[in-house]
Amino acid sequence: MKVSSEDLHKKLKEFFGFDAFKGNQEGIITHLIGGGDAFVLMPTGGGKSLCYQLPALCLEGTAIVISPLIALMKNQVDAIRGFIQNKEGIAHFLNSSLNRVQMQEVKDDLLSGVTKLLYVAPESLTKEENIQLLKQIKISFYAIDEAHCISEWGHDFRPEYRKIRTIIKEIGEAPIIALTATATPKVQSDIQKNLGMLDAKVFKSSFNRPNLYYEIRDKSNPKHDIIRFIKENPGKSGIIYCLSRKKVEEIAELLNVNGIKALPYHAGMDAATRSHNQDAFLMEEIDVIVATIAFGMGIDKPDVRFVIHYDIPKSLEGYYQETGRAGRDGKEGQCIAFYSYKDIQRLEKFMQGKPVSEQEIGKQLLMETVSYAESNQCRRKILLNYFGEDYNQANCGCCDNCRHPKKRFDGQEAMCTIIELINSLQESFKAEYLANILTGVTNSIIKSYNHHRLELFGFGKDKGVKFWSAVIRQGLILHLLDKDIERYGLISVTPEGQAFYENPHELMLTEDREFVDGEDDDDDETAPGMSKHSVPSGGGDPQLLAILKDVRKDMAKKLGIPSWVIFSDPSLEDMSILYPVTLDELKNCQEVGEGKSHKFGKPFVELIARYVEENEIVRPDDFILRSIPNKSANKVYIIQSIDRRLPFEDIARNKDMDFEELLEEIESIVNSGTRLNIDYYIKQAIDEDKLLDIYDYFKEEAASDSVSDALKELGGDYSEEEVRLVRIKFLSELGN
Repeated sequence: MKVSSEDLHKKLKEFFGFDAFKGNQEGIITHLIGGGDAFVLMPTGGGKSLCYQLPALCLEGTAIVISPLIALMKNQVDAIRGFIQNKEGIAHFLNSSLNRVQMQEVKDDLLSGVTKLLYVAPESLTKEENIQLLKQIKISFYAIDEAHCISEWGHDFRPEYRKIRTIIKEIGEAPIIALTATATPKVQSDIQKNLGMLDAKVFKSSFNRPNLYYEIRDKSNPKHDIIRFIKENPGKSGIIYCLSRKKVEEIAELLNVNGIKALPYHAGMDAATRSHNQDAFLMEEIDVIVATIAFGMGIDKPDVRFVIHYDIPKSLEGYYQETGRAGRDGKEGQCIAFYSYKDIQRLEKFMQGKPVSEQEIGKQLLMETVSYAESNQCRRKILLNYFGEDYNQANCGCCDNCRHPKKRFDGQEAMCTIIELINSLQESFKAEYLANILTGVTNSIIKSYNHHRLELFGFGKDKGVKFWSAVIRQGLILHLLDKDIERYGLISVTPEGQAFYENPHELMLTEDREFVDGEDDDDDETAPGMSKHSVPSGGGDPQLLAILKDVRKDMAKKLGIPSWVIFSDPSLEDMSILYPVTLDELKNCQEVGEGKSHKFGKPFVELIARYVEENEIVRPDDFILRSIPNKSANKVYIIQSIDRRLPFEDIARNKDMDFEELLEEIESIVNSGTRLNIDYYIKQAIDEDKLLDIYDYFKEEAASDSVSDALKELGGDYSEEEVRLVRIKFLSELGN
């Protein structure tokens, strides 16, 4: 069937009220109406749904739209019915949410030819009765939305999607349009092979969203940072993504306690509550929705001003799609993600027990996310390169790395070293393996290949694994190196890379960003400022900080205890920012609770009060992060349980925590100044000799309470858990 450009524009205006098409829309629609298969790569907000909605309204028969989410179907059906007045049957969805009467209405409208668009979940498409129903109608074409779900390499793989081609053959052939907002070249190829549409015309829009600002932050004090950010952007609409349902509920409650209108959204909630919360967000009854990644697919809210990832996503595709929900109207969109390598380690643990190939794919996707988070290169350049698109501007001006550029160096020698190493190997290896060879890491795999005898083994040990990994990553972006996704990320040299090796020239690379091994600020008494065990932010009063350190040193000498037991460096840093002049105000500083405030605080607040008066300092009116009541109840329960000498495993189980979460809670209790006697548990868990060694280390040698420093000093016979338990005992006995 042929439709003229003039007729298409008329129908666009008639049905949707638009005067002109966006980007590739007209070409896609013309191609589909002409009977051709189409593969559409278009970023979120680019107008994908119009590419199948308008042709469906123009063509004879019914378009079958295969879509993964019930919420998405309902939204789109409601939208179409809104465009086409007085024709309720023009669009329907077919899924498990329909009752018998609704199901019969759908069948009647389909068989009578009234319905132009039928949205179907892939699970519903496989049901025999639905296959028989669809065989009876004329199908104009099949639209497969969120087509990345087909690929095992996609960020949201669904096995049911891989059966679509077989079912289409059974129902009856018709043109196919596959659409996705995120697909790497590998995922695109996988989708086309699976759907049998390798000859389809590919319409690829640029993945660049110039209005979006990308930023990665240390996950050192995320709750405080999030609340401060939202309060600095009053009335703006935003989404906060968390990986777990528990964290979604917790953050939503925390926001409300702090005066921010927010609701949770996750798959564990009943359908009515989920729908209510989604509608409240769309209707602007609340400002923020806190959600798992189950929220947002197909949500057409153009004025989302920020998307915050409390947890780093499992893949760059997922990250790109979720951030794409910001600024769909082309105006401001801020995309902030909190990053800690601890989150990556947790995600890797979740993969255990899955098939090996699935683990390999998952780990590789995760490592791409790590590379993105830790890189100092333009974030836009990295993202677009990931999707097979080059970005040639030197500075995008709209990401944290471009606005605050880091140190650069001439990397021609380093790149030539990498290329020389790859060329010297008979087989291909992953980036991490190559970095290990250059830094002289001796492990069983390297020995099995005899690579510890290579001339280049240990050649770059003075630089470290992170440096060489960063060089490899930048080599990939510059097309000097290539990564074979089919074989789990094996690195090879490209023709351009070989040419560079033979005729090297200046190659400016960026040094990698150093991240604090941040911890979630689960201590409710943690105040504005820095996190546990983080480095000073440098935002305080350096003169006051130096005086406070002298006072701490004198007090430590008198009491015969390490200075960090009295107050940690982050605590003093907070004092130099907030200028507390009473013991109550002192408690708002990080890692200073009731106990420490009263035991050690008096000389500190007296000194600060004098300093403030003498220097005529106007003290900041910084906001205090209000805590969630049930978290305090958790702490009371833990303290009471330890007093009753309950096993830690039982305490954790009773509060639905894992052992790691319980240890973090106990550490925060002790850090804030409460004394706990955990000897009963330590005696069962740690040999007496080990206990004495660790205790003596903290008493005589430790310069700080760092667990990683302790493990390095004590050697390989001691576990992290043992060191943390003894540190709790030590701080409790000497500091509280």
